[in-house]
Amino acid sequence: MPLVNVMVNGKAYTLGCGDGEEPHLKELAALVDVKVREAQSMVGAQASDTKLLLTAALLLADEHHDALAKLDNTAAAAGSLMGERDQLSGKAEAAEAVAADALEAAAARIEHSLAALAGTGGRA
Repeated sequence: MPLVNVMVNGKAYTLGCGDGEEPHLKELAALVDVKVREAQSMVGAQASDTKLLLTAALLLADEHHDALAKLDNTAAAAGSLMGERDQLSGKAEAAEAVAADALEAAAARIEHSLAALAGTGGRA
């Protein structure tokens, strides 16, 4: 198991992770560091590490919650759009059938008129 050194709030931590996960762990630690610094500006520089980390965790949890809500809203909107697409597809198929019937009827009238003209020798 690889060990990774990360810095959070100016303190070094050595953490273990899976093979190949080192860059991801460093990226996550950098995000936590940003949130700890944000928490520090909210609760004060004299706050304990525990309070800072808890506040940072709550900030991250709030962002996660908001992201899930947006994802749910997007999924609902996508479902609605898919329903509308299906309705429009059905209408397009119906319109295509009507147009095909109209073309067949027009072709039959043309054929009938041509046959009539052929029967009269082309004289109107």
